[in-house]
Amino acid sequence: MPLPERGTVWPPIDPAIWSDMETWSAWYSANPERLSYRYLNRHRTGGRFGQPQNRPSQYRGGLVGSVARFFWGEPTPMGEKRANLHMPLAKDIARTSADLLFSEPPALKVTNKATQERLEDLMAQGLRKTLLAGGQISAALGGKYLRIVWDDEISDRPWISLVHADGAAPEFAHGDRLRAVTFWTVISVDGQKVVRHLERHEPGVILHGVYEGTPENLGKPVDLGAFPQTKGYQPVRELPIGKRLAAVYIPNSVIAPDWRDIPGAAGLGASDFQGAETFLGAIDESYTSWMRDIRLAKMRILVPSGYLSNNGPGRGASWEDREVYAEMNIPPTSDKQITANQFLIRHVEHKSTIEELVSKVIRNAGYSGGTFGDDSAGPAVTATEIKARTSRSMSTRASKAELEAVGTADIAETLLILEASGMFPGIPRVEVERPDVRFADSVQDDIKTLAETAELLRRAEAASTEVLVALVHPDWSEEDQKAEVERINAESGRGVEDPGAFGADRPIFGSEGQEDDEE
Repeated sequence: MPLPERGTVWPPIDPAIWSDMETWSAWYSANPERLSYRYLNRHRTGGRFGQPQNRPSQYRGGLVGSVARFFWGEPTPMGEKRANLHMPLAKDIARTSADLLFSEPPALKVTNKATQERLEDLMAQGLRKTLLAGGQISAALGGKYLRIVWDDEISDRPWISLVHADGAAPEFAHGDRLRAVTFWTVISVDGQKVVRHLERHEPGVILHGVYEGTPENLGKPVDLGAFPQTKGYQPVRELPIGKRLAAVYIPNSVIAPDWRDIPGAAGLGASDFQGAETFLGAIDESYTSWMRDIRLAKMRILVPSGYLSNNGPGRGASWEDREVYAEMNIPPTSDKQITANQFLIRHVEHKSTIEELVSKVIRNAGYSGGTFGDDSAGPAVTATEIKARTSRSMSTRASKAELEAVGTADIAETLLILEASGMFPGIPRVEVERPDVRFADSVQDDIKTLAETAELLRRAEAASTEVLVALVHPDWSEEDQKAEVERINAESGRGVEDPGAFGADRPIFGSEGQEDDEE
């Protein structure tokens, strides 16, 4: 299938899906201005945030008015400035999701030594940070793409790069199998003129094209060589990878509840924020109300107008402390006195409300509250106790790790096939083998606890030296663990053959050195 035709509406994604992604992107940005722009312009798609404007729909009743009257979509009263506060909880959730999966990078394991070295080099050269960044994007937008790229001016070898979920138009077959995908990058924007670079991945082929259009329309195709960003690309590039794609999509969840009835959206997954947008807005509203209480509760001193110092004709009157006075007109017959006025700050009510809302959002995302708690001042706990407190987070991490393992293994195997095909002359070829993606335990016991456990297992003769070394040093490679086992056996003498068992299976000789006939 060729690149899109001229005049194609862009992006070619269902409006409901694109609207959700823009909303999640605004929450992930943690930028109040972008949130204001998003909710004040929910009828539009694309573009960047700018000066928010009040719209007639915000003053309507019914469905349109209710949607527009989210906290960040409420109109600012005339004569007042916007003073909304934002708590970046959505950004914190995305970062925590990535940390749970990739704070310890996964290991790509194969049996061939040369292939193992190539995969370790691939991780060290950038795949590690790509996976960590992709973990945040996947949690925020519902998924991510990993694609194989190469550039002779940067590296002699190809590598794996990240593409955000809102920068591609996928095509799925049989529900969740990626059949083709079109990535796009904005090269330049000049008023209403937008120039885009399109990169379409199909089985065994990559197509490139440049289009000049508008924010909502792809426009007409133009020459690839007219722009430095695309000058070196070929319109069609065939790849020796068979029916594979040089890209994979890794969803954040197995299914997208809000999109399951949209054709072609079953394999997209859903953001950790899906379903919690109103609670996120309520948290910001509660914080804004709390700060408003603080502003209104500043002490004011009410004094009769006669107590004010006259500053001269046309200059008014003032009290000694300009920050704490207010003029009070009182009848001439009343007692003249100074009155201090200060309102209460409802800090307890606001704090408990915010804590309840935060727990709802965290639970909706599939995590335990303890994962986001600050236990630095509490007593030390073991890894078993931490896992018990964060069992919901560990379950979510396990399900995400399954999806990540499949996609990462797919793209790594495709890269090995591409390198082994001879497409990149001058680089050493290795045997193609699908790697086993292993995720490290995100919560580990301290060295003292591990050592005590190993000692008990040794006393009970319930574990070998190999098992004990792997227990105490789970982050070491297999080679390092084997070397440590050999050093331990050499120092302790466990590697020496038992003298009592020496020659037990050999014939017995007499005093003359001949075999004993009686035996």
